[in-house]
Amino acid sequence: MKSIKKRILCYIAITRNNRPIGWLLLFIPCLYGIISSSIYSGKIIELKIIILFLLGSILMRSAGCIFNDIIDRKIDAQVERTRNRPLANKTMSLSEAVLLLLVLLFLSLCILISFNTITVLMGLASTFLVVTYPFMKRITHWPQLFLGITFNWGVIMGWASVSESLSPITFLIYLSAIFWTLGYDTVYGYQDIIDDKKIGVKSTAVLFEKKPKIAIFSFYIMSFLLMFMAMIWIDSSYKTFIVLFCALLLGIVLLEKLDLRKAQSCASFFSANKYIGFLVVSALVLSA
Repeated sequence: MKSIKKRILCYIAITRNNRPIGWLLLFIPCLYGIISSSIYSGKIIELKIIILFLLGSILMRSAGCIFNDIIDRKIDAQVERTRNRPLANKTMSLSEAVLLLLVLLFLSLCILISFNTITVLMGLASTFLVVTYPFMKRITHWPQLFLGITFNWGVIMGWASVSESLSPITFLIYLSAIFWTLGYDTVYGYQDIIDDKKIGVKSTAVLFEKKPKIAIFSFYIMSFLLMFMAMIWIDSSYKTFIVLFCALLLGIVLLEKLDLRKAQSCASFFSANKYIGFLVVSALVLSA
């Protein structure tokens, strides 16, 4: 029993399912796409779609964490925050991790093929982004941008799942979500900045080290400006803009309280972004 419990804890650790913030930040952009598409097309959202995207977000985030750990296992062993991950400390074998990854990908595929054709095609297209992302920190200071492009693909898939088509508004919301990710993941990167600089890992945290808050604040402003533009385009009610403004104020307050020199402050800021995301979701719901 102790051995079984140890393996279960190992699986939870490598998929990060002890920290749901990851799949929440993956699921929220899916809701952006689903709700805004429903408003724009006048179609009713099926509860089945939301449930499938929720399950898909949990499975794909878990699979993404495993793939990332496989690629980064040598780097993770040199970083204080990540050195105890199962592959980094060798409590899990590479073959076991690959097997678990394949199981999760198979389950994700089973969910994907239940959607309409365009959503399936968009989901398959995202494979390239998922595979490419872990290598970005080795070649560019903008891995957070690539994470944003990858992590928020759910906006496009969510939109397509309801209306079975795409619109320029889809990509406006998608860009908004990308800038949001650029903001919170730059802060997340500050937890490892000392180790990253030692081993040569690139990030926007390293790139903007001298004037970080200006860059982070700019990312959030761009995110909200793009979302405001999208909401104007779909003719949202005044209540939507009030809630969006509240989300912006929350972001500003969180940034004012943020101390980038403290890892715990960075982690708390990162986690608090779920509240910003759900406020934006609430704003979209009020447009319906």
